[in-house]
Amino acid sequence: MHDEQPSDRRAWVVLGGVHLLNRTAPRQPDEPIVLVRVPPQEVCQPATTVVVRWNALGPCPAEALHPGGTRLGAASIDGGELFPDAIAGPALRGLVGAEAAPGLVPLCYLAEHPGGGYQAYAQIRFHPEDACFVRTTREPVGHGPVEELRWLGPVLTAHAESGTALNNHLRYFRKHFSGTELEFKYTLDPAPDIWAASMELLKALRDGELDGCRPEYREEFQIHHTENHLFDVTGPEPEIGYASFIPTVTAGHVLKRKWFTEDTFARREELTPGLDITPDRFGEHLSEDLHLEVRAMPPFQRVRYDIQCESMRTGHIYGIFLDRCALLAAPEVVLSQCELEYLRSRSILDHAPDGALSEMERIDGWLREYLSARGWATEHTFYSKRSFLRDAVALRRDLAPS
Repeated sequence: MHDEQPSDRRAWVVLGGVHLLNRTAPRQPDEPIVLVRVPPQEVCQPATTVVVRWNALGPCPAEALHPGGTRLGAASIDGGELFPDAIAGPALRGLVGAEAAPGLVPLCYLAEHPGGGYQAYAQIRFHPEDACFVRTTREPVGHGPVEELRWLGPVLTAHAESGTALNNHLRYFRKHFSGTELEFKYTLDPAPDIWAASMELLKALRDGELDGCRPEYREEFQIHHTENHLFDVTGPEPEIGYASFIPTVTAGHVLKRKWFTEDTFARREELTPGLDITPDRFGEHLSEDLHLEVRAMPPFQRVRYDIQCESMRTGHIYGIFLDRCALLAAPEVVLSQCELEYLRSRSILDHAPDGALSEMERIDGWLREYLSARGWATEHTFYSKRSFLRDAVALRRDLAPS
């Protein structure tokens, strides 16, 4: 269930020239600002991220103003007609004029605060179907009637102060816990068809069954289908863990290193891409070039479906992975898992790393109930691929690579 929104709370999508975001031209005293009144779009309170889908808005009152508050005109515009092809539609062009219309974009999402003033969310992604906004104001700004535009200066200043982050090609991502993998694991037994299970879980997130979370904006699902050649790193002691070679389409292999003596929630991780090494030299590279003591494990095929889950409350993004590993030499030897992993964060406002952990624990509580209700898993296992392969070889010596 998603949070109920007060029926009398007001919100707007604010439109203006794109140069106000990318600062390719100075702000002009007579350029139009358009207030498009929309139903509140936050899925939780407080919110860090807001996604607006144009076709879902219905008829919206729109008012064009000069920065001084002079009214240029007003119209009712259906949300789906605002930006066909991400270009101002005919009704908007009629409001702002032919000169301003080509550069017109959503500047921000503006939410009325119950105590007065407005919270602002900067636009970071804009498409014909929708737009994504990230909150830039810690406290409400611009007290007074929205039409007086007292909030506009502080909102543009906040955007300019974080412009490098908001305007970069990633559209603002940061990663806490760099170099460390944080994940909860569940062994799925009995194992479901992970494709059907993934689609069902993704639909649950779209439908708002996980309070305050939705699939990550425009990055909701990924498919991974690879072969893995894993080596158990047995020494020297500071290097204990595993090394896995994963083929890529364009440039040899990626070497994934993980350091740990036991399967745990947090593990040091490092990726080295672009290695031009053939499979027959994997062990040689590890032992002779990296000076590691290693034992080859049976190669396996990995099929993994990644559901990207975004906390609209905090901006932290997590992966819920449904994962199936089968040995190439013995396809009947299978490990099926569900993993919850911290991925990255999308927030201009600083959030302490421990906030990412507490939100992850909240999501994990929901995921545990979700898996348990379907009879797939009830407890964390932290059971790694390394442990799975070790156990497989212990049971069947014929699977051990020569």
